[in-house]
Amino acid sequence: MKHILLIVAAFLGFATPAQAYWEYGHETVAAIAYRNVTPAVRAEIRRLLARQALLETPGCPAGTIEQASVWADCIKTLGPRFSYAYNWHYQNVDVCKDFTLKGNCPDGNCVSAQIERDVKLLKDKTVPQRERVMALAFLVHFVGDLHQPLHAGDRSDLGGNRALSTYGAYSTARLNLHSIWDGLVAERAISTPPGLVRVYSSAERAAVDGGTVEDWSRDSWQVARDVVYASAYGGQPCGPIPARATLSDAQIAALVEPARAQVIKGGLRLARLLNEALG
Repeated sequence: MKHILLIVAAFLGFATPAQAYWEYGHETVAAIAYRNVTPAVRAEIRRLLARQALLETPGCPAGTIEQASVWADCIKTLGPRFSYAYNWHYQNVDVCKDFTLKGNCPDGNCVSAQIERDVKLLKDKTVPQRERVMALAFLVHFVGDLHQPLHAGDRSDLGGNRALSTYGAYSTARLNLHSIWDGLVAERAISTPPGLVRVYSSAERAAVDGGTVEDWSRDSWQVARDVVYASAYGGQPCGPIPARATLSDAQIAALVEPARAQVIKGGLRLARLLNEALG
């Protein structure tokens, strides 16, 4: 088992700023949202995704909301055709300065601006069907991205990609904070009982789905500062950066609940946006 985990950790070291949550995290955010939208919106999601052929990406299916949730990462393999969307997956706002999107979202090329754009496209039924299907796939993915904290805040380290780190007893030359939060922490959090995919009460939804996309950006940015970097840098998120951060087993265990909370918030906030856009 240790050998298997070391191999997994080695692969994690190759994450880029535009990857987030791998498949498990994105699919879970999407599944939570799907369970918590209205029946009419579920039907509209199915209707739109049934037209996935309009995207002309047969190697990157989007026929279900879970498939759509990873479509925006899959299309990176198609080369220059979708290269314009690379910067749409994140916004690296310095966690050691006051929060602002000004200057961190040039010309709308950041995740929060694209979320708002996709909602507008979905609301407008005069938009061609192909564009609405694409907007739906992008929206489902980008809301997941925004709730991976290192897509919302960083320390000028490419969303933690340059922040080398250990994960308990495991370490490789390229293992870093971004890959840890994309994969190892997210997967442990999601697989920890009880399951996250369920119908949430109106009170549970109201506790997290209010506010604006900018509010949610600030929220994830604060988690990046107060949880991700604080845990990795000895409680001092803006202190000196070590050559390699160390996450002990106890620290990893303490990250489970904050990571689960991010997935839940992502799913319920996505549900709200889908209800607004398609209801």
